[in-house]
Amino acid sequence: MRTAVYPGSFDPPTLGHLNIIRRAAAIFDELVVCVMRNGAKECCLFTCEERAELLRESTAGLSNVRVDTHTGLLTDYVRESGSPVVIRGLRAVTDFEYEFQMAAVNRKLNPEMETVFMFAGEEFAFLSSSAVRELARFKSSLRDFVPAPVERAVREKISALEAEQSR
Repeated sequence: MRTAVYPGSFDPPTLGHLNIIRRAAAIFDELVVCVMRNGAKECCLFTCEERAELLRESTAGLSNVRVDTHTGLLTDYVRESGSPVVIRGLRAVTDFEYEFQMAAVNRKLNPEMETVFMFAGEEFAFLSSSAVRELARFKSSLRDFVPAPVERAVREKISALEAEQSR
């Protein structure tokens, strides 16, 4: 069985992420979407488990997609999972330099690991989770950027954070 791992912070999951998930799921027998804690990023809007649940809800119709979480190194997760193939989404050429660097480091740590790069669909090349969070803070529509369950969750989370800050 050909299995691949699609890791990311997914804070929040976007339609661009789902574009990659659907396309990768069509290529592999099983796709494990792994929500990672990214130490390089500032505090996340959602916890790892909340992000995983949003992804489970958003991918419910894809029978060969499983969602998992991991807080360590991706290379350790890949080694433990037994799947040496990692999917990385690219929005633009500017993403490639960073992703290429990470793939080289990961390969040094785990020589069995292969990274497959997939370009996001053109309609999602501009889309990022940070842009979604920024739009949400300014009450803009998220309909064209995230699945409906994610939009509801983002709205609820932003409202709760604003209420907490106003106390």
